[in-house]
Amino acid sequence: MWQGLYDELKQHDFTIVAVAMDSRADASRQWIEAAKTQYPCLIDRGHRVAELYNMVNVPQSVWIDETGRIVRPTESAGAVDSFRSMDRKTFAMSPEAAEIRTKARELYLNALRDWVAKGPASDYAFDRKAAAAHLKLPTPEVALANANFRLGEYLHELGRKAEAEPFLQEAIRLRPDSWNLWRQAADLEQVGKASSPEFWARVDALGDKHYYAPVDMKGMPR
Repeated sequence: MWQGLYDELKQHDFTIVAVAMDSRADASRQWIEAAKTQYPCLIDRGHRVAELYNMVNVPQSVWIDETGRIVRPTESAGAVDSFRSMDRKTFAMSPEAAEIRTKARELYLNALRDWVAKGPASDYAFDRKAAAAHLKLPTPEVALANANFRLGEYLHELGRKAEAEPFLQEAIRLRPDSWNLWRQAADLEQVGKASSPEFWARVDALGDKHYYAPVDMKGMPR
């Protein structure tokens, strides 16, 4: 999907920088190499990008213009909660849910195309005031969660797994809305929690809360 978009828009000086939020480089490297993308693909083992842009899930994106200004702060990149209704054994989705997912992706990509074509005149580009209003700045709890995760990851890399675990769990406790932290703490142990009953139990525990935060974009399904 993203390679196709890049091929379509690169003539307009548009590029994509893809960042994999994987604490283990081997978890995503094989997929990146197999995709043979023509735009930069990075592996953010230390979650530095997630910290800087306050990212809590994937896929999320940030629109940045040619001057370096954030036009749309961190938001879900066309992903919505329709996946929650899928069959958890076959991963099949109802036609209605699949249609919602497809509509969200198409709307997001078309909005991106509109911005690349029109720049600041695009209806989907926030001005400075609106962009600032959509920024979610880190709280002290978020900063402490990030510090705990970084320390836990460091200890884990040294092979001190028992010492690392309390810091990783404290990071998750301090920032329960970050699926990135939860997913990567699980991935360090290579236990595959992201597709396990534990993942679905955590999703179910959300109740009426969103897994993917709604995007402030006209027509976007919620």
